[in-house]
Amino acid sequence: MNEEIAKTIVSKTIKEVNENPYAVKENGCAACHVLFTLSKEMKLNEQEASDLLSEVLLSNPDLDFSFIEMVEYVHLKKRMMGTVFALRTREAKDKYILSNFKNTLAELHSDLVGYGPDIVLRKLLLTMISLEIAKNIGIDHHASIEELYYFMRKNEVESDINIAEFINQLYQRVSSKDKNM
Repeated sequence: MNEEIAKTIVSKTIKEVNENPYAVKENGCAACHVLFTLSKEMKLNEQEASDLLSEVLLSNPDLDFSFIEMVEYVHLKKRMMGTVFALRTREAKDKYILSNFKNTLAELHSDLVGYGPDIVLRKLLLTMISLEIAKNIGIDHHASIEELYYFMRKNEVESDINIAEFINQLYQRVSSKDKNM
């Protein structure tokens, strides 16, 4: 029942955004707009709404495709970013993404072999942090990386301590999980 209601809300919101892309606030995220609308209308917290949105999109390939097209329309076409990618066919986009997916995994594997897990984990953490900054501020990823590196250089000791603490906690959890298996 909830999934059907969610499907209706998601479909309606996608249609509204496609008809009026300015429904997504300036530099706002189209995907988040759908998520927050779902959360608000169904009176769910963000995590519950996110899980439900994932379920709805996973079980409705046409709606999932409409969702992706809406995100591309707002983020790429209306904002004139990534227009070359946006103009490709879905098949070409998927091949491009698969290629980048495989290349990134190969690069991480090479770093893992050459430099060890700490460097790979640090790289993954910094990428995620910079992506969060880009998403939350509404800037592109390259700019957010530069902002993050500027901040980390300025706060080198504290940044290194925070990252090292996280890595140690992660290793402890993984280690304790392995012992319990």
